[in-house]
Amino acid sequence: MKKVLLGIGVIALFFVVSSCGPQKYTAEHYSYETECLGVEMDGSQTLKVWGKGITRKDAVEQAKKEAVNDVLFKGIRKGSSDCNLKPVILESNARENHEAYFNRFFADGGEYLNYVSGESKRLHKQKVKHRRKTGNKTYSIIVRVQRSELRQKMLTDIINK
Repeated sequence: MKKVLLGIGVIALFFVVSSCGPQKYTAEHYSYETECLGVEMDGSQTLKVWGKGITRKDAVEQAKKEAVNDVLFKGIRKGSSDCNLKPVILESNARENHEAYFNRFFADGGEYLNYVSGESKRLHKQKVKHRRKTGNKTYSIIVRVQRSELRQKMLTDIINK
C-alpha cells in the first residue's frame, strides 16, 4: 500500500513540476478590437485600430481597412461612448449581397482610403507585437474615419442603386 501511495505521489509531483514551466505566448491568438477615442465636429470618428501583416506597411494598410470596415458593418462599441454604436450599413449580409462592390472598395489602394486619414506614426513604435510562428506583426494606429462622407457614399452607391 505504501508503494502505491509513493508511486502516486511521485506521479503527482512530476505533473506539478512539469506545469511550472514557462508560460506559452498567448498574444498570438488575441484579437484586438477597434476603440473609439472621440468624435470630431465634422462627424468623423477618431479610432485606435489594429492591423496585422508581414511588414509594417501591410499591417498599417490592414488597420485602415479594418477601421473603415468596422464603421461600415459593426459600429464602434469599445472606448468612448461618443462614437456611434450603429454601423453605417444596417442591411444584414450587406457585405455578401454586394460582394463585388466591396471587393473593389477594399482592394489595396482602393476607394476606402478616401475615407480614412490621420495615421499616427508615433504609436507604431510603442505597440508592436510580433507573432512568433507566422512572422506577422501587429501594429496599432490612430486614424480618423470620415463617417458622414462614408455614409453619403454608401447611400449613393448601395441603397440608391
